[in-house]
Amino acid sequence: MHFLFELVEAGWLSLLDYLAAHVLLCLVPAFFIAGYLSGLMPQAAITRYLGPKTPKYISYSAAAIGGLVLAVCSCTILPLFAGIWKRGAGLGPAITFLFVGPAINILAISYTGATIGMDIAIARVVLAITFGITIGLIMAAVFKQPAADPAKAAMFNQTAQVRPALWAILGLLVAVLIAGTLQIGLFTNTLITLNIPLDLPGGLADGLDALNLTLQGAALIILLLLIAPVAWKGMNNVLGGFNRWTWAALGLVAITLLLAAPVTESGSVIVHFTGRFFAEVILLGAIGVVAARGLDRDELAHWLWETWRFVRQIFPLLIVGVFVAGMARTITPEDWVRSLAGQNTLWANAIGVIFGIFMYFPTLVEVPIAGMFLDLGMHRGPLLAYLLADPELSLQSILVTGKLLGRQKTAAYVGLVAVFSTLAGYLFGLAVEAF
Repeated sequence: MHFLFELVEAGWLSLLDYLAAHVLLCLVPAFFIAGYLSGLMPQAAITRYLGPKTPKYISYSAAAIGGLVLAVCSCTILPLFAGIWKRGAGLGPAITFLFVGPAINILAISYTGATIGMDIAIARVVLAITFGITIGLIMAAVFKQPAADPAKAAMFNQTAQVRPALWAILGLLVAVLIAGTLQIGLFTNTLITLNIPLDLPGGLADGLDALNLTLQGAALIILLLLIAPVAWKGMNNVLGGFNRWTWAALGLVAITLLLAAPVTESGSVIVHFTGRFFAEVILLGAIGVVAARGLDRDELAHWLWETWRFVRQIFPLLIVGVFVAGMARTITPEDWVRSLAGQNTLWANAIGVIFGIFMYFPTLVEVPIAGMFLDLGMHRGPLLAYLLADPELSLQSILVTGKLLGRQKTAAYVGLVAVFSTLAGYLFGLAVEAF
């Protein structure tokens, strides 16, 4: 019973630390970006370039960035892949889309950068795109492209216009994400210091210390607890119209971002307003102005609905993942992780890929698990191999892909992904050791 209590306590403290962390500055904007891309950026803007007659330099480029533009995750990529493949997309671009899509999901990349490090996040994008295109080219060269059915190829003839206002809002959302996560003096330097004449009651201060929380962290957790029911009442039926709960939810989200931006001194009420805080104020105001002028109510409703859909699907799983990672860190032998994947060898990177196959987690949940592996001594090379393989080679993904492509193509695809994920981790590990 005592051991069980320690496990629960470890998971709980991990969850509190997560909810109170500045990772919200990456996670909240990433959800809104994913919802924006899914709700307002037409899929035809990408899929029209994946047809079998499209020049390779266009089709493979579109497939490589499709996951970013469409904000797809490991569970969403399979039906999208099935759709474009059955309608006659080129085998190579379709495979590239299948591999790269989940790997460069805007949610996963931003969260990876904030939690594990921008080196892993950037390597995940660059190597996923490079090897995804390579795998697609190999598959296209090995297997004959089936004849396209003209009746099914209509989706590749579609056109889609993206208004300048849509690009402007997307740029501002990305700027919010960058301002919240980039560690440079412009954002981290203190511009104004505010000393609030308030002494915390002894009991409150002791309670926060026991939970390893600052007053700012506790306030962020309280805001998240408030946002949940308010968003539920304001977003569930937002497609049918806005209500006061909708605006209240947006207001609470903005307050949460602004509260997470300053830095507070532990055990006191001294607030350091950094450049990050003022950047967030300016950018959030600009988004409000541009959205009010450039979007109609229907577009805004679709954006909010898609954002809420992502939050409902992913955030509860993320909470569970963080909790489980906290417990797993307590019971996983550090020597075991170090012996298997503590060095950057080909075998250690292959172990990282095997972790990805048998320890599959939904989008974003793999990040706290990866953070747990890192804390226990896993080398950053095998860690990247795990992150690349996790969304691609889960058992359920392999089974679904097998039904779509057949055994031979699926076996070749799985083998190539395993080899290239191992190679990607190994090369990245060499780069880490060299620099």
